Amino acid sequence: MAYVSERNPERNTKAEPGFIKRRKKFEGQFSGKLIEMLESPAWKVLSLSGRRVIDRIEIELAHHGGYDNGSLPVTFEDFIAYGIHHDAIAPAIRETEGLGFIRVTEHGRGGNAEYRQPNKFFLTFAYSRTKGAEPTHDWRKIKTLEEAMVIARAARQNKSARAVEFAERRAKKQKTDPGNR
Repeated sequence: MAYVSERNPERNTKAEPGFIKRRKKFEGQFSGKLIEMLESPAWKVLSLSGRRVIDRIEIELAHHGGYDNGSLPVTFEDFIAYGIHHDAIAPAIRETEGLGFIRVTEHGRGGNAEYRQPNKFFLTFAYSRTKGAEPTHDWRKIKTLEEAMVIARAARQNKSARAVEFAERRAKKQKTDPGNR
């Protein structure tokens, strides 16, 4: 015997033909990505660290309720807590920016607590609730897999001269200081 709706006895429901089954709703926040982006050459060459960088920035956008794309603060410690090795964070940020998935809108800086600031990010593929923060989809500019591989490799190796100089100075200082043994 078929189930007959109490409101409309003429209409069959449940497993009867003509019944539209409703999909379950998401239980919590979610982040959608275009299939076009997932099939793009830029996404195919993206490293695991690069994907984790994107995921962590998307989580930050969710924590902001979908607002503030373009000024999403993510600290070095946030990336480490998410599972990215500390030596892979800077190259992964450069790679994802080079491939057009993110944009660093404000470069942060380390140092004493009162001067420390995190990088601020813009996701180029994410829709935001903020007016004027429409996605730019910069990753679409890359047309071939070879082009994407060259861009990713160059971006990962393109270290800041200032950062390299600072790291060398710090390493030299630690080796010569007898108090740090």
